[in-house]
Amino acid sequence: MVSMEIVHVPVLREEVGAFLSVRDGLVVDATLGEGGHSEALLESHPGIRLLGVDADPIMLSRAGERLSRFGDRVRLVQGWFDEVLESFPAEDRPVGILMDLGISSYHLEKSGRGFSFLRREPLDMRLSPYLPMKASDVVNTYSETELVDVFSRFGEEPFSRRIARAIVSERRKMPITTSDHLAEVVMKAVPPKARRGRIHPATRVFQALRIVVNKELERVERAVRAGVRLLAPGGRMAVISFHSLEDRIVKRLFRFYASACTCPPEEPICRCGGQGIVEVLTKKPVRPGEEEVRTNPASRSARLRVLEKVRDAAHLREEGHALP
Repeated sequence: MVSMEIVHVPVLREEVGAFLSVRDGLVVDATLGEGGHSEALLESHPGIRLLGVDADPIMLSRAGERLSRFGDRVRLVQGWFDEVLESFPAEDRPVGILMDLGISSYHLEKSGRGFSFLRREPLDMRLSPYLPMKASDVVNTYSETELVDVFSRFGEEPFSRRIARAIVSERRKMPITTSDHLAEVVMKAVPPKARRGRIHPATRVFQALRIVVNKELERVERAVRAGVRLLAPGGRMAVISFHSLEDRIVKRLFRFYASACTCPPEEPICRCGGQGIVEVLTKKPVRPGEEEVRTNPASRSARLRVLEKVRDAAHLREEGHALP
């Protein structure tokens, strides 16, 4: 029996349920987590079937316990959301796809993998035990230049050079293998004023390491592309992001699919007027209200974007170039 003492509170649950309001068909929860969104969708939409996907077998087991009462309406698959969507059988096209890109409360508080800088845990940060590289590998083997690049690109960390220099200096004395050790190095590296801010100095560094270890941004890009192609006409995709790096990817791809040229490649000039294959239903991202932020502070940075598939197209082009 899987212990369920920590239950992740799904963000924007009512909003997701309203946008993915379908009478029947297959809905894919591509980032299942502990199954909170899936549970709500199954309760409010009795005609749907649900496929839940998660890279972490522990999370899949926890969600399976939570969703067991729905019987054969639910099927669970262990795997990365981008890979599952890319290899999805064409004959069973979903009418809804949900991606919640946030990290779960379980991973932060109970996994023991070093996702949080508030406790002493092995510096792992893998969302799947089958990944080859841990966060400690990055911290202890990347060059100073490579660490600067990681913290700048994936954490948007303003003190990336100081932090990278401090890490390289510290690991010459001893390997940095625990989350609290890394947090201490980062805290000492940043200027005194930065240590007193509202956000812990290690927040962006930990985000950057998690993104690199799990290849998160690459997966978001691939999953959105695959999901749009997979959706049945009339189907909807909802994506919840939690930082600007993810949200920029989602926003850019949604815009592309809404205005892409669908003319065949032998047409040298676009004649469709960039009609696209989707309609973006959220002109601005939907944010949690004051009450949700008050009761669930982790929701404060959530941004929900939703599109609807309006047509299939064999070819997509933007400014005369085929979509890679």
